[in-house]
Amino acid sequence: MSGRRFRVGIVGLQPGRSWGPRAHIPALRALPESFEIVGVANTSRASAEEAAAATGLPRAFADVAELIAAPEVDIVTVTVKVPPHLEIVKAAITAGKHVYCEWPLGNGLAEAEEMAALAEAKGVLGVVGTQARVAPEIEHLRQLIADGFIGEVLSTTLVAWGGALQGGGTIPEKKTYGYLLDRANGATMLTIPVGHTLAALRDVLGEVAEVSAVLATRRTTALVADTGETLPVSAPDQVLVSAVLTSGAPLSIHYRGGAARDGDGLLWEINGTEGDIRVSGPSGHTQMVPLSLEGAQGREKAFRPLEVPASYRSGWPEDVEPGNVARVYARMARDLREGTRLAPSFEDAVAVHRVIAAIERAAESGRRTAPWS
Repeated sequence: MSGRRFRVGIVGLQPGRSWGPRAHIPALRALPESFEIVGVANTSRASAEEAAAATGLPRAFADVAELIAAPEVDIVTVTVKVPPHLEIVKAAITAGKHVYCEWPLGNGLAEAEEMAALAEAKGVLGVVGTQARVAPEIEHLRQLIADGFIGEVLSTTLVAWGGALQGGGTIPEKKTYGYLLDRANGATMLTIPVGHTLAALRDVLGEVAEVSAVLATRRTTALVADTGETLPVSAPDQVLVSAVLTSGAPLSIHYRGGAARDGDGLLWEINGTEGDIRVSGPSGHTQMVPLSLEGAQGREKAFRPLEVPASYRSGWPEDVEPGNVARVYARMARDLREGTRLAPSFEDAVAVHRVIAAIERAAESGRRTAPWS
């Protein structure tokens, strides 16, 4: 596969609303030497034709099956809501296509494991969109920790805001956000922003060994701004995790539903024997927002900015969302050409799903739980 471009068919584009047009299309177009977009499939040909026209794509497929069967498609990108992931990904893998699937990979651990096992059995590459892992700030943070900026990691604490609910327990509109309120759909504050952040945290600090947790749904209804409806909420809007990393360092996480009043929606502090680092941002959706780093060492009494080297950003889209997605696609292209394992894989996704499943079991049982138990 060396030297040629990979042809991508995208499942799920809703211009003006969905993640695909906002992030995937500009990301792929930023990598013209590696990718070309063949076309789009939505729930109907008419919807696909509208999306293709709005985004300048050459082809609208009649349905997902036609896209998957098309010989000109090498990679199927799945950007639909979580519940259909399993069906679409399995069909693509069975057809011998490589897959880029948005996170969460599956609606729960069992689905993620099934997809990862099938990709392995069929010998295709499965990549998952945990793009916070490749954000410039996270990559630089990982290097700082590895280089011993703070010495041995003693503990880490993360407090953040996230999820579908906005101020006063509202959602902007029903079609896009309504399904996020139902825990059964597998797209909650725990699985999405916490999951993305856990994927990055594991890269920086290592694996989670044991967890205790509390999951609470404090807002049991949500007002839909565009329809005036009141919808029930079963997804947790409070996620509290007390954990231990395999290194022995304690980990504390508290995600709160909604947005921060002052725009400071993320504070992640890592404490070490020789210093401390703080990561901050406007929300706990670390995969979608600009982050900043500051640190202090030794006897320093104040934190100072830790600038990310320009080399981490040069050549990539400036906007955070397409920039991070483009970095994942670039790793995917290299994996396909060179046989490396640089892009977040389905196996990586399973590992994060296991931590989330352990959090859910710990919250239900009230007992400390290991992700691999």
